[in-house]
Amino acid sequence: MLDTADYLGPDGPFVQDLKGFRPRAQQQEMANAVAEIIDEFGVLVSEAGTGTGKTLAYLVPALLSGRKIIVSTATKTLQEQLYFRDLPLVRKALAVPVQFAMLKGRSNYLCRYRLELAEQSESLQPTVHARHIRKIKAWAGITRRGDIEEINDIPDGSPVWFQVTSTTDNCLGQECPEISACHLVKARRAAQESDVLVINHHLLFSDMMLKEEGFGELLPDADCFILDEAHQLPETASRFFGIAVSGHQFLELGRDVMKAYYGEAGDTPALLEAVEAMEKAMRDLRIAMGRDQQRAPWARIYAQPAVREQTGELQSRLEALQAILAQLAERGKGLENCWQRSVTLSQRLGLFTTAGDEQHITWFETTKRSFVLYDTPMEVSDTFSSCMAHYKSAWVFTSATLAVGNRFDHFISRLGIEDAQEALWQSPFDYEKNALLYLPEKLPQPGERSYIAAIVEAAVPVLTASGGRTFFLFTSHRALREAARLLQEKGLPYPLLVQGSAPRSELLEQFRTLGNAVLLGTSSFWEGVDVRGSALSCVIVDKLPFAPPDDPVFQARAAALEKRGGNPFREYQLPNAVITLKQGVGRLIRDVHDRGVLMLCDPRLISRSYGKVFIKNLPTMKITRTLDDVEQFFGLEQEAAADEEINPQTIVAET
Repeated sequence: MLDTADYLGPDGPFVQDLKGFRPRAQQQEMANAVAEIIDEFGVLVSEAGTGTGKTLAYLVPALLSGRKIIVSTATKTLQEQLYFRDLPLVRKALAVPVQFAMLKGRSNYLCRYRLELAEQSESLQPTVHARHIRKIKAWAGITRRGDIEEINDIPDGSPVWFQVTSTTDNCLGQECPEISACHLVKARRAAQESDVLVINHHLLFSDMMLKEEGFGELLPDADCFILDEAHQLPETASRFFGIAVSGHQFLELGRDVMKAYYGEAGDTPALLEAVEAMEKAMRDLRIAMGRDQQRAPWARIYAQPAVREQTGELQSRLEALQAILAQLAERGKGLENCWQRSVTLSQRLGLFTTAGDEQHITWFETTKRSFVLYDTPMEVSDTFSSCMAHYKSAWVFTSATLAVGNRFDHFISRLGIEDAQEALWQSPFDYEKNALLYLPEKLPQPGERSYIAAIVEAAVPVLTASGGRTFFLFTSHRALREAARLLQEKGLPYPLLVQGSAPRSELLEQFRTLGNAVLLGTSSFWEGVDVRGSALSCVIVDKLPFAPPDDPVFQARAAALEKRGGNPFREYQLPNAVITLKQGVGRLIRDVHDRGVLMLCDPRLISRSYGKVFIKNLPTMKITRTLDDVEQFFGLEQEAAADEEINPQTIVAET
């Protein structure tokens, strides 16, 4: 019988079953390490560089173990890739009778009961919303899973989705008349019966919170949790272990109260008046916060008399609505549910009308029409480690970017992980041969007003040398917009694709198809994007991805570290920025045949001592400061392609 690593070797089944598969020592070593952790119910923290093939490295031992495994990843896109592509492939290659399932959060599933309510109010809907509801109704008759991802022609941000899906607040649970046909219930039942369950980090933390509060569970028991894209866990944990109150929550409560009014309380017009007063108070609070979109400490804006007054007014109007709902709650489940939600929402809003404590960060964020108030824990390490203790399981944390200086101290300390084995596998790709790091000279400092114009000027000859084929990555939307305007004025002969002009998936498909495009993107394009072949041959990064100095969460954590005698920059900001940059750089080389130039514009890489930390954490590649070397690199690339007749779109399996 083959050992775990042998399945991924030259005589293993993947050589035959997976086109382009190449045995990699790093992948085999990681598979053995994961198998050992599962067997011993241990903890593994590991970094597997781009090209290691970490997905196979953890799925092979997981399926061979015969244990109950839960795999969690960062996004729904990666979740679906695991479920629809990777798991079927591995099960077939290993010839094991493993049953697997995928489970998402409740907002991803159609709620038949809420669809019925939306239909009843269709005549009150704007025309486009009514049309969307009819489309969803037609789909509801044929879908088996009820996963709203199955519908492609209704925008993700459409308000209709809030009407036809449920939340923890508005779900009627066992009292729902559609419980027997509930898609969420069916998905959770399949999750219980599976051998391998694929979830995302949001669902994992939802389950952790329920367990921590003693309210049951969402996920089945498991022998091992494998957390892919684990570098995102600290920030995701901070959001989930905190509290958020949004303008949208007030509007959603108001909509549901009105639906309940027409069905259960039509003789109480005071209910509608209370809803209107609450919604007006919410909008007045948003106006009091100022026209500009902001992200700042809550204490700063709450000190303004108008904001303080309108927060109190919103609380008062919410309590008035709550009092009426309390009297009507016995009439029906809809009214009872709305009453319970109003109580919870009132309690949460109350947190922002009293003085906070040193263990939490209260801050706010505004959009054009709404706002979100956050109460974020200063640290999540104690909470996370406590939650881990609830699960008597093995744990595997893995990502292409977890280590800083080949150490995992930063990641481990933020999550409070104890007694972990650590392992780091470098990328098998030949960066020294196939990549060039270009650090342009004579650029101004990033804080200067001329900076974006200067980096665009420096980038234009690089874009010309590469023939387009570039990701231009930015650390802010403001910088992206300015660069997009400047590049459009230049009249470059390459298609310019700008984040926000179309859905992310559509932009990526255009980029791959065009073959000579320049794509401008911010954070969502720094990771989770895989473009192989010559279509992507250059990555340009505008500046080092430090957190903005006025970011309220960074400010609070930095102040707390300093108070304890620590160094906020070295211990917090620098490690986070290194990991983020590694993610962006990871877009460049995705295949053994890929070649490309990485252009890092920030002059602090040379002028500041910490610049060496960034360079040391990147794959080892040749470094140049002259444009001639870049032009020569792309010239040699074109000659090599012509001589060897390499198919630029050849895909070699990295799974």
